Amino acid sequence: MSTREASGAEDPIIESRDQLVAPMQAGEKPREKWRIGTEHEKLVFKDYDHHAPAYDEPCGIRDILLNLQEFGWEPVEENGNVIAMRGDDGTVSLEPAGQLELSGAPVENLHQTCAETGRHLTQVKKIGEKCGVGFLGLGMWPDKTREELPIMPKGRYEIMMRHMPRVGNLGLDMMLRTCTIQVNLDYCSEAMMAKMFRTSLALQPLATALFANSPFTEGKPNGFLSFRSHIWSDTDPHRTGMLPFVFEDGFGYERYVDYMLDVPMYFVYRDGRYIDAAGLSFRDFLAGKLSVLPGEKPTQSDWWDHLSTAFPEVRLKSFLEMRGADGGPWNRICALPAFWVGLLYDGAALDAAWDLVKGWSMEEREALRNAVPRLALDADIPGGHKLRDLARDVMAISRQGLAARGQLNSSGDNETGFLETLDEIVESGKVPAQRLLDKYHGEWGGDISRVYEESF
Repeated sequence: MSTREASGAEDPIIESRDQLVAPMQAGEKPREKWRIGTEHEKLVFKDYDHHAPAYDEPCGIRDILLNLQEFGWEPVEENGNVIAMRGDDGTVSLEPAGQLELSGAPVENLHQTCAETGRHLTQVKKIGEKCGVGFLGLGMWPDKTREELPIMPKGRYEIMMRHMPRVGNLGLDMMLRTCTIQVNLDYCSEAMMAKMFRTSLALQPLATALFANSPFTEGKPNGFLSFRSHIWSDTDPHRTGMLPFVFEDGFGYERYVDYMLDVPMYFVYRDGRYIDAAGLSFRDFLAGKLSVLPGEKPTQSDWWDHLSTAFPEVRLKSFLEMRGADGGPWNRICALPAFWVGLLYDGAALDAAWDLVKGWSMEEREALRNAVPRLALDADIPGGHKLRDLARDVMAISRQGLAARGQLNSSGDNETGFLETLDEIVESGKVPAQRLLDKYHGEWGGDISRVYEESF
């Protein structure tokens, strides 16, 4: 989740609708300036007993963050607590229960993405060796109850945790027990944004299936392959889901602004602290009628904050965020941006991908999204086929799109190699969660602690 810092001196009050549309318009870039931003989270555990370390215990989350200083990272504080580290490779931040996230810097190609990821994992592994800490690449804690997990000292989390039980049954699980990989991508125009949004939203269930990696809850199989994805279906219906309006004629920035104005607020950030505005209306805020700040109107930073509090399967800010994948190990971190860049950053590939899904009804899209958390590649798609059949076609398109980019490393290799781990999943028909379940029922003999051998 986003790491908030104090705004600069210039933070204009929002006086017009144009200012609400401005962040999306500001994201427009010519193709040669398109970049790739990759975010990935991992679970942190103590080697000796696998507990999730607290923020302030010896060699806990705070110390892990501070140890990154030896690699050139600089602390970001909130109310005296270190909540993130900033460096050339982006930002390392803490999620609500101490999951560790790298929000990578925008880079030009996937070779740079993988190099960035590799540097980060090398650094945290060195810190882990010093602190007796390991890192687990899964979509969800396999054995921890909510009560066993620590809470990090970050103001927005306190507000969200109070609000989540009011609007859904699994929101606290989303915050405390899950990990994801996300990819942030650019667009050159409103029309291109809309086409990329529609295509990626329709295909997001395929990404969920390919990366499904959360089959355990509290030590036992939970009946799902991506329980993390299922959690989003009962978190908060006002700020999650497949966004049917994206597929309607005329969709663009204005329509997304309308959606965001209908998403209830979480907070307002003032003078270094978060003011609880959970459930209140941003429209009232625009009118100076927000009950917790009577007479005040929102600033540009308030709107940016609000844009970060919706969690649909694809999210728009000044770029598009692909949000469907479970967390995973190093090779799958690199595979997710490869999958989406191949589909969305080449014009012919984008056209071909949209052609595969443009005839689906909204009901069919919703049915697929709801089936994938349990069935992954075995889910039905329109036309009497399985998702794995579509996966083969989509992977071929992604590969062609990456090849067309012609981005080579020093050895002369293009970016298509980053898809190999996904090719193997499609050919075998077994997603990561199914392989873990095979081990659980086989060589692990039902001993969930063996999952820690799957760490980074």
